Amino acid sequence: MKKALIILIFLQISNVAFGQEKKDYTLSFNHTALSVKDVNVSATFYTDVLNLEIIPLPPEAKDVKWISMGDGKELHLISLLKDEIKTNKAIHLAFSTANFDEFVKNLKAMNIEYSDFPGNKNKINVRPDGIEQVFLQDPDGYWIEVNSINQ
Repeated sequence: MKKALIILIFLQISNVAFGQEKKDYTLSFNHTALSVKDVNVSATFYTDVLNLEIIPLPPEAKDVKWISMGDGKELHLISLLKDEIKTNKAIHLAFSTANFDEFVKNLKAMNIEYSDFPGNKNKINVRPDGIEQVFLQDPDGYWIEVNSINQ
């Protein structure tokens, strides 16, 4: 009995020491924010090319646009900082569509350049699990993946 009690106390101390204690809150994803050069140009890209909707804000929010990504998730476009934007393809936003072929057809019709992950222009990437995906960039160079995972 004494040995079992010592083991139980050790496990409890270990959980607290390694951050494994049960928290009394749960986090959920709310939004991501991107620093953009021109908030209106970027907002037009996200609404016209990706078919997302602008969330209305007060008129005094001139350098900010909020975009709905569905399910209560948001993209905040912020044009306040003037620093150079640097990113790479591994850091990207990812969207899914049940109508992937129609999405790619729309990119072609709008003359929007896309590629597979290695960077081959106008090529569709196929992941090992069979999911199709394309990568494109917004006006500020941020990478966006659109894939064929059914929602």
